[in-house]
Amino acid sequence: MKQQIDRRSFLRGVVAAGALGVAPTFVPSRVLGRDGAVTPGEKITVGFIGTGSHGTGHNLRTYLGQPDAQVLAVCDVDRNRMFKAKAMVDGNYGNSDCATTTDFRDILARPDIDAVMISTPDHWHVLMSVMAIKAGKDVQCEKPTLTIDEGKILVKTVRNFGRVFQTSTEDRSRRVYHRLAELVRNGRIGKLQRIEVILPKQPTFPGNANPQPVPPELDYDMWLGPAPYAPYTKDRVHFNFRWIWDYSGGIICDWGTHLFDTAQWANDTERSGPVEIEGSGSYWQNGLFDTVKDYNVTFRYAAGVVMTCTPGTPGIRFIGTDGWVGNRGWLAPLEASHPEILNSIIGPNELKLYTNPAGEHRDFLDCVKTRKDPYFPVDIGHRVSTVCHLANIAIKLGRKLKWDPQMEIFPNDVQANRLLSRSMRSPWKL
Repeated sequence: MKQQIDRRSFLRGVVAAGALGVAPTFVPSRVLGRDGAVTPGEKITVGFIGTGSHGTGHNLRTYLGQPDAQVLAVCDVDRNRMFKAKAMVDGNYGNSDCATTTDFRDILARPDIDAVMISTPDHWHVLMSVMAIKAGKDVQCEKPTLTIDEGKILVKTVRNFGRVFQTSTEDRSRRVYHRLAELVRNGRIGKLQRIEVILPKQPTFPGNANPQPVPPELDYDMWLGPAPYAPYTKDRVHFNFRWIWDYSGGIICDWGTHLFDTAQWANDTERSGPVEIEGSGSYWQNGLFDTVKDYNVTFRYAAGVVMTCTPGTPGIRFIGTDGWVGNRGWLAPLEASHPEILNSIIGPNELKLYTNPAGEHRDFLDCVKTRKDPYFPVDIGHRVSTVCHLANIAIKLGRKLKWDPQMEIFPNDVQANRLLSRSMRSPWKL
């Protein structure tokens, strides 16, 4: 039976805990087994928030294959998707125990849930994560953040409450991108000078902005959540939210969070960022979509490295004083200026970058047990999202921008600093 939740009491509780700046005391349901054995009472219990195509096809499917995880509940504002996810869970466990809800606060209020997997549109990522952390949950959340200031709040909250947070992408577990970063960091192309990032092209249609009736299975007001009110149209929700500024940052945020992470990792700037950004681009016309459509962005780092970003076939290339290495195509094989670069062995006394070949879900579960940072922790995830947001802001303002990665502001630039945050629709707030 679905647990009844007093949401006002729940919100008062998490807000009070946040105001004190301390983590409430929780006794986790998991108790680690001996010799790697896992029994039902030792599983990490998980609630799923967002059960769309990626939420079920990748995240839920992977979790259901983990022997030390137990999915207890699924949440989605689209009941059709929610019940599809429940059927997957129940079918996997051979029962009908998976709870369902269209309100994510029901998941957060359950004391028997240790962790949440958040697979929602971008405008919900930080708000849900912060609320989950204050409710005592460890969090795995899809990328990216919606704004730079939201990312700063997320980092502070994770660290203040001592929770485990995994920015959810698979890149660092993929051998090709891990190998790229290690080769560059260990000097196989000499001194790094330039990074070329190519992101995929976007859909050619501009989206239908004509208002339509809200489908009966969809809680549209909850889908909008903290975003400004806008009339329903099918092109606004689910996959196409990516191309609408109120909910995302377009292809630069969607794919940039992947390839910019490899760039920052290899450039040894994963906890910092560029110091100058300039870009140009065009926007969708005569339709619903309003994020950047075509773009050409240049970033400059304090050490002199220049990174460019253009549309095309997704890929990345690192160019140094002694050669280059990269690939053309997502997960495509590595190419290099010299065969010895590709055949190079990283020696025992050289830099080894942390990864988990089993993927972000396995890495997160392992870190829930050890309380260590996952391979894509909150700080680094925030910095990668920041690179994406800097690109969008530079294109929007149409001029060169200076960025202070330590203070995380545009020095002496009031206009640019106004774009570090966005307001939330009442009653939602951070």
